[in-house]
Amino acid sequence: MILWIATFWFVGSWIVPFLAHAAGFSKETLTHRGQALYSLLTDITEGLAGIAILHQCLGRFRPLPPGWFEFNLKGRWILDVVLGCLLFPLVNLLSHINISLVPMSPGPVVGVSSVEQSIVARDPVAMALYAVVVIVCAPIWEEIVFRGFLLPSLTRYMPLPLSILASAAAFALAHFNAQRVMPLIFLGVVMGGVFARSRNLLASMVLHSLWNGFVFLDLMK
Repeated sequence: MILWIATFWFVGSWIVPFLAHAAGFSKETLTHRGQALYSLLTDITEGLAGIAILHQCLGRFRPLPPGWFEFNLKGRWILDVVLGCLLFPLVNLLSHINISLVPMSPGPVVGVSSVEQSIVARDPVAMALYAVVVIVCAPIWEEIVFRGFLLPSLTRYMPLPLSILASAAAFALAHFNAQRVMPLIFLGVVMGGVFARSRNLLASMVLHSLWNGFVFLDLMK
């Protein structure tokens, strides 16, 4: 996990910007669509690097135990996803509570993000590219790491409920946002529970994607 986090940061903060600079441009000088494409390519690069790290580190443990990284279109996982969606209002409530408990720290005013700029500009192509990042890419990479790898690994050392809670806490902390810790931990527990019930990584990915889509659509209002 430490190696994955370090690789994720190094790729996104150093390698991709260096390659962009070597190609003669920077993210700040791009149009809304250019910044959205830059974010998409960065996210894909970070995700593939993370999968490569997992593939390399798990090599000596193959064959992996049954159920690891399992994708299955069959089964009752859709019902588990629906039940998980019913808890979205509680995640939203925890988000508001967390913001009230951890207000924005005083300091320089933070500029509007490139996503918000594209939404304000109503650039459909840029918003579509950001939607792919948020609704498709992020759920795939994050679920592979936190529910596909970390959660099953923790069950070797602690009971399943504690493993779900620990992986959810790691999932929340990995977002580096104190104002979202409470809802992200709860969301991580829900997705961990869905994964544990269904034994299907596709279920937690779909649930994760639906939540991110809900947040993205709310941001577009």
